[in-house]
Amino acid sequence: MENKVDRGLAQMIDWKLVICYLLLLVIGLANIYASIHSADPEPFLAWSSRSGKQVVWALTSLVLATLILFAIKPKLWEVISVPAYLTVLVLLIAVIFLGVEVKGSRSWFAFGPVRFQPAEISKISTALLLSTIMSRQNFRMSRLKDFLLAAFVIGVPMLVIVAESETGSALVYVGFLFVLYREGLSGWILYLVGMAIVLFILSLATPLWVPFLVLVAAVLFFVLMHRSSIGRSLARRRSIIRLSLAGFAVGSALIFSTQFVFNNILQDHQRKRIEVLLGLKEDPSGVGYNVTQSMIAIGSGGFAGKGYLRGTQTTYGFVPEQSTDFIFCTVGEEWGFLGCALVILLYAYMIYRIIQDAEKSREAFTRIYGYCVASCIFMHLFINIGMTIGLMPVIGIPLPFLSYGGSSLWAFSILLFIFIALNKQENKYF
Repeated sequence: MENKVDRGLAQMIDWKLVICYLLLLVIGLANIYASIHSADPEPFLAWSSRSGKQVVWALTSLVLATLILFAIKPKLWEVISVPAYLTVLVLLIAVIFLGVEVKGSRSWFAFGPVRFQPAEISKISTALLLSTIMSRQNFRMSRLKDFLLAAFVIGVPMLVIVAESETGSALVYVGFLFVLYREGLSGWILYLVGMAIVLFILSLATPLWVPFLVLVAAVLFFVLMHRSSIGRSLARRRSIIRLSLAGFAVGSALIFSTQFVFNNILQDHQRKRIEVLLGLKEDPSGVGYNVTQSMIAIGSGGFAGKGYLRGTQTTYGFVPEQSTDFIFCTVGEEWGFLGCALVILLYAYMIYRIIQDAEKSREAFTRIYGYCVASCIFMHLFINIGMTIGLMPVIGIPLPFLSYGGSSLWAFSILLFIFIALNKQENKYF
């Protein structure tokens, strides 16, 4: 019988992850203050300023993190995954009817000066339920009913969030495909999703023959990749032919329906942002203003930046939403390439540590949840920074731990520290 020796606290907690979180928190506070700094600045800790409020959110996040690490039993998260998922789903639906509209999106509850966005915590509840379902011994991603169950858990809150016109938060759910892939989903599914995105973009930005040419090439690539198995049996050949024809039919339907979806489903501001991003329209003083000013701010920072609180684009408020969605351009202007590289490396290291810890886990629940956390952080990082440098449409999504906002900071802190607590439990004995 194996002897279990209880490890000390220092060995149980991944302190490198905790330090990474604290560094991003401090960088966020510094840049939020810089983003609201003006010729007549308020004190850093003034409650009337965003920096003062963010300090409160940061302190309460640390309290929540401490409770999760030391007061709540890690096993509880698996137990409450179903009721938590259902409760958050009810909140997501209720906010459509009872919430307040902010910038065209009805996704916020307002309680006096405090606002709360259920979409932020929906990532936590979805990750927990997904981990619970997929960690069952009889779960097999290759089985259709199991795949559909996992897709249902991801798809329902995603569709409700789309109904709230909160496209950015919904897009984050695409990241859960990486989790499904790690647990056995065929790589061809990711290939199909990627091709669907490419065809959608080409159908908007190029003549119709271009996406059809790409579609034909994609189908031929699929056939060539399966050429070794085509000759094995008549049934296998028929299966490859059916899948190829189905893929071509679906791709053709997507190409022909793109204009309808673009003109009738997307909202006006979403259409304009995509048109500006794809170069179909020039609107530097309209919907393209944010991105233009953001790129000017980042580019003007050069290699080492202009210096803290010395950014002219920042100080004179040229970039709207600079403390929230466009916080990264403050880093670029005042800290330059070096500051941007430092922030991105911190995120990359955090994601690496999470995946590393997840792979070492003995419990499938911890491993799957870890990949959920890493996917959520990666998607936010990719979309937000892509927005600020003009590679993604402006869809209103915060940069984890840096952007101003209590809902976002609490949600990401809880999301991360649940994993750190689960990993702590994994490291309890050796």
